Amino acid sequence: MMGRLYVESLSGARIFKCKYCKVDSASQDDIVSKDFQGRYGKAYLFRHAVNISLGPIEERHLTSGLHTVNDIYCSSCQQILGWRYERAYEPSQKYKEGMYILEKERMLKEGW
Repeated sequence: MMGRLYVESLSGARIFKCKYCKVDSASQDDIVSKDFQGRYGKAYLFRHAVNISLGPIEERHLTSGLHTVNDIYCSSCQQILGWRYERAYEPSQKYKEGMYILEKERMLKEGW
């Protein structure tokens, strides 16, 4: 028997939610940069994300070079939301390690 899915709710005025099932994904307070490109267009870099599950680790060539990443999925509806940087090989890209890319196209903004 499966247990109930635990969904973490974020506090704060401006929250990003999964566009598909509307669970909280990240807070505006955790945005590091809005200047990223994802698979579906514009993407944001966040320090922290909630209600996600990680896909397998893989090496990926991105605009900023080679990175080790995991795709991230909404833990509620399993839609792909972006990816997490596990490792960056370029010294100038190390700041991204452990951070999350969320695709703007796959997010809803609440509180704007």
